[in-house]
Amino acid sequence: MQNFRIAIPDTDIADLQERLDRTRWPDQVGDPWVYGTDSGYLKDLCDYWRHGFDWRAREAALNRFPQLLVPLGDHLVHCIHQRSTHDHAEPLLITHGWPGSVAEFEQIIERLTQPERFGADPQDAFHVVCPSIPGYGFSRAPTRPGFQPRACAELFRSLMATLGYRRWFAQGGDVGAAVTTWLGALAAEELKGIHLNLVFVRPPKEDPMAGVTDTERRRLEERTAYMDGEVGYQHIQGTKPQTLGYGLNDSPAGLAAWIAEKFHKWTQHSGNPEEAVSRDHLLTNISIYWFTRTITSSVRMYYESRHYDGRPWPERVNVPTAVANFPGELAAPPRVWVERTFNLVHWSHPPRGGHFAALEQPELLAADIRTAFRPLR
Repeated sequence: MQNFRIAIPDTDIADLQERLDRTRWPDQVGDPWVYGTDSGYLKDLCDYWRHGFDWRAREAALNRFPQLLVPLGDHLVHCIHQRSTHDHAEPLLITHGWPGSVAEFEQIIERLTQPERFGADPQDAFHVVCPSIPGYGFSRAPTRPGFQPRACAELFRSLMATLGYRRWFAQGGDVGAAVTTWLGALAAEELKGIHLNLVFVRPPKEDPMAGVTDTERRRLEERTAYMDGEVGYQHIQGTKPQTLGYGLNDSPAGLAAWIAEKFHKWTQHSGNPEEAVSRDHLLTNISIYWFTRTITSSVRMYYESRHYDGRPWPERVNVPTAVANFPGELAAPPRVWVERTFNLVHWSHPPRGGHFAALEQPELLAADIRTAFRPLR
């Protein structure tokens, strides 16, 4: 293991600014966001990225957390490893998703390590480990095909052992939820419990609506209809990630368009996504992909998941499982479906927040994690 600090070369920042200056903008028809990322919004975002965004300030904000590079077999895994000052603190692994990064957790880490600073009970403190999924940001990209959520779970299990943790908790959303679900099946002896803010389950073959409440049915139908027009990215990332990567790796405006669309569609707001996630936090996340040149390796996870020849999800997760159902989340499976796969011990409905819960509502997510794991300590 070696200590790590984010330190992007000045030449890379200058190259980004030059490329933004030379953006060749496409035309646009129709209402904003109907055909994809709105040109007016993107031009304004990229202008701020070029002239107003302070990467060095955002870099310093992330570097206030201790970070490591950990060699594990063929992988070199980056992680934030922020220990609490409380000796009784429990280890907690938090895994991000796509198009996220460890920057998602900037506002939640201290709420978990030092809860008393936010008016919460210090007895609920955690030692927090936030790894970058290999190929996402600062972890080295996999060098061979086949790295999917189960393989990532096995890797992060090794990471926690290498860091010296024998018993611990895990949390995740999006791809991180898939990784955490597999951890619940593979690391049952080490895990005290898992917490998900997105849960992957299939409806039962026999009468899927049996036991589903009217509220859950309406929510399921609304979310299903909404996502019907939002899955095009899954098809291209799951079939031809390399082709997509050439454009996104070469054009910062193209990369910003691809990622900003997801923040616009997946966060809870009244028209402006920056009501949910600040412009600086959005551009920090986009910049990490740009500077590390990992957008291609990150979307490759969708191909690997789609072509994995094993089970996409565990048949059963017996580790105590908590689920936070944020109202703006992409999927809303009914509780009875979740209980068929998971040992469900906590089922909550935070009042607000969407897909990027740690960025949108860090205080609500932190509180739900503390509440869910309190009886399992």
